[in-house]
Amino acid sequence: MHRRSAGLAGRILLVAAFGGLLGACQETRTTTSGRSTAPIPSNMLALMKEKGTDAHKPILIRAFKKEAELEIWKQQADGQYTLLKTYPMCRWSGQLGPKVKEGDRQVPEGFYTITPGQMNPNSAYYLSFNVGYPNAYDRAHGYSGGSIMVHGACSSAGCFSMTDEQIAEIYAIAREAFGGGQRAIQMQSLPFRMNADNLAKHRFDPNIRFWKDLKEGSDQFEVSKQETKVSICARRYVFGQTAADGRVVRDGEAACPPMQQDQQLAALVTEKQKQDEARVAELVASGVKPVRVVYADGGQHPEFAYKINELSRPEAIEQGPREIVIDDKGRPVTPVAVQVAAARTSKPEIRPVETARKAEGVTSMPASKPAAESQAFFKQVLGFTDSAPAPVAPAAQEQPFYKRLLWSSDPAPAAQPEPEGRSIPLPPRRQATVPAPGKPKPQASLTSGLESHAALER
Repeated sequence: MHRRSAGLAGRILLVAAFGGLLGACQETRTTTSGRSTAPIPSNMLALMKEKGTDAHKPILIRAFKKEAELEIWKQQADGQYTLLKTYPMCRWSGQLGPKVKEGDRQVPEGFYTITPGQMNPNSAYYLSFNVGYPNAYDRAHGYSGGSIMVHGACSSAGCFSMTDEQIAEIYAIAREAFGGGQRAIQMQSLPFRMNADNLAKHRFDPNIRFWKDLKEGSDQFEVSKQETKVSICARRYVFGQTAADGRVVRDGEAACPPMQQDQQLAALVTEKQKQDEARVAELVASGVKPVRVVYADGGQHPEFAYKINELSRPEAIEQGPREIVIDDKGRPVTPVAVQVAAARTSKPEIRPVETARKAEGVTSMPASKPAAESQAFFKQVLGFTDSAPAPVAPAAQEQPFYKRLLWSSDPAPAAQPEPEGRSIPLPPRRQATVPAPGKPKPQASLTSGLESHAALER
C-alpha cells in the first residue's frame, strides 16, 4: 500500500507540473532541486579575487541581442563596477526592437530590475530569474506580456536563454550578491553594443530614436562604471536624474517633477556622445550603408553554431540574419529579393544542424499559420520559415513600403490585439543522442520534454 500511495502521489505531482508548464510560461515550483544552492565554481571565485571583488559584492547585468552576449559586472571596493565575465548567449528570439505585446516572441529592450523574489530555484528551464518586464516605461506605452526570464535549456520564445551550465553559474553569482545585501540588480537589455559602427549601420532604422534614448543610459554606465540612475516619467526614460528630494521616479504616466543631476557626469556623457557622433559621421562619409537587420526568429552566439541540436527552432537559426540596405525613409534601395539573392550567391548555404536532425529522425516543427501578409512575404521572398512578427507600427497613416513589409515599429508603438486563431509553433523537445545500432532509442526525460511547451505566451 505504501508503494502504491507513493507512486500515485508521484503521478499526481507530474500531472500538476505538466499542467502548469502548458499554461504559458508560468514556471513550476512544485519540485525541489539542489541546483539553486550549488556554490560558485572555484575558478570564478578566483577570478573575482583577481578583479578586486568578492562573491557578496553587488552585480549588474548587461545583455546585447545582436551580438548575443550577456555580461556580469561586479562592484569593487571603490564602488565602481568591473566586467567579471561575458557569456555567449545560446538563444534569443524575435527581432531587434522593443517587446510590445504578449506572444510576439520579442526579447525586451530597456532597463529592468531583478529582486530576490524574481529568482526561481525550481525552474522548468534548469534555473531562472525574471527580468522584470514590463517596467513602468513599458506599461506607460501599453506593452503587454510577462514572464520574461534569463534561463537555461537553450530555448527561447522571448527570453534570454543560456546553457544549463551557464545559468547555474549566473544564478549562483546573483544569489550570493543578494546574500551580501544587494536589494535589486539592474539589467540593461540593449539591441546591440552602442558603438559608432552599429549606430552608423542602423541610423535609419525605425527604432533609432528609442535606441538613442537607451544609449544615454548605457553611456552613463560606461563613463562612470557605476549603476545608472533610471527614472521613468512622461512616458520616457530619464537617465542620471532624480527628483529634487533625491527620489528615483517610476511613474511612466505622470509628468516629470523638477529633476536634478550630477553635472560632472552629464558633461562626461555629453563628451562621449560628441565623440560617437563624430565617428558615425566619418563612417557614413566612408560609405557605410544604412541597413535593417531582419531575423527569421532571433539568433545565438557564433560559438554555438551547429553545436547544439536541442535549441528551439533550429531552422530559424540556420537562416541567419539578413542585412537589407535602406534609404533615409527606411525603404530598400533595391528590391529586397535582389539583395537576398545576391547574399545567397556570395555565401553557400550550409545546413549541418538540419542534416543531423534528420539523421536522428527528428522532424521539423509544425508550420504556423501566417498572421499577416508580411509573413507570406518573408516566406516567399526571403525564404524564411515560420517567422514570428516583430512589433507592428500604428496605422494612423500610410506607412512606407519597407515598414509595412518588414514589420517595423516606431519607438513607442501601440500594443496590437492578438489575432484570433493564431498558432505559435512549439520549440522542439530536447532530444537524446542517437542510440547504437540494434539498441532502442532512449526516451527523452519528462522535464526536458515539457520545458519546450512552457515558453509560448511571452
